[in-house]
Amino acid sequence: MLSVYPACFFKEENGYSVVFPDLNSATSGETIDDAMNMAIDLLAGLVYSAKIDGEELPPASALQTIDIGSVAKDLDSSPYDRDHSFVNLVSVDAEEYAKLHFTKSVKKTLSIPLWMNDKAVAMGINFSQTLQEALLQKFV
Repeated sequence: MLSVYPACFFKEENGYSVVFPDLNSATSGETIDDAMNMAIDLLAGLVYSAKIDGEELPPASALQTIDIGSVAKDLDSSPYDRDHSFVNLVSVDAEEYAKLHFTKSVKKTLSIPLWMNDKAVAMGINFSQTLQEALLQKFV
């Protein structure tokens, strides 16, 4: 399912900042293409995470209701480059994006002692799932 949200693109000295006012989230990129790709990645992550967590995202505002000046004012007191800043819709099919970027698996080869392998096989342990769970525990 396609998700579409307005985003404010602000020209900065070293690229673009991108703000999703409805989602209270931001990202950036060195070029306009990079900024758009980062915006798509952020939106996909937010939508996908909300779905997994059973949360609802706020509805998207209509493009014409976004006041880029107000968004800029909320972010920083310095003036923004009006000639190179704009509001644009960002869209993504989060489920398809996740298949390519978030949930893609990679094959790893590892070694464990023979006795450990034999016992795990006898117990019907899923090696991939067990390794993923153990790695997740290491990340926290």
